[in-house]
Amino acid sequence: MKGANINMKRITWLSSAVMVVGSAGLAFTLVSCGEGGEGPIVPPPARPAEYADKHMPAGWFADPEIVKEGREIFIGAKNPDVNCSSCHGKDGKPVKAGARDFRVTDRMKLYSDSVWFWRISEGVPNTKMKAWKSKLSEEDRWKVMAFERNFGLSGKEWDVNKKEWVPVGSAGAAAPAAATAAEGAAPAAPAAPAPAGR
Repeated sequence: MKGANINMKRITWLSSAVMVVGSAGLAFTLVSCGEGGEGPIVPPPARPAEYADKHMPAGWFADPEIVKEGREIFIGAKNPDVNCSSCHGKDGKPVKAGARDFRVTDRMKLYSDSVWFWRISEGVPNTKMKAWKSKLSEEDRWKVMAFERNFGLSGKEWDVNKKEWVPVGSAGAAAPAAATAAEGAAPAAPAAPAPAGR
């Protein structure tokens, strides 16, 4: 009878331990899955002044060839040393902890094209997101961003004047120099006067 009593105590203790560990695992899963596992949705930090005038080349958001080339970069087909999908997933669903979930529209719409480009170029401090400017040309960084945008902002492009994502084809022209200066960049130099007699 004494042996049965000890076995029951072991089973009871083991069952309790399994329930505690299981509950902790479930709690962690629920917390990390909320909001894409990235915590509350807050605006990204302001981009540095050197990125203030960086914007997607005109028409690239709507260009299927640019988006296709961006996909090739994203999945590592163009350069095996650059494989965004190894962290962000081929469908934008992160496969590694801490990777940005591009499918979360409410978060991604807070990123202007210049902020997004800055993050790709310089990386994200205190995360595993490294700077890609040494491995990707500026053109290729814009292409990969044109592709990534499709996960959470499909059919949208950044409107420099409105400072928001709008349906592709409805964005205005580039922001005037005064608006750019207000955002922290140096204003464009005034045009030289025309020579006399012309």
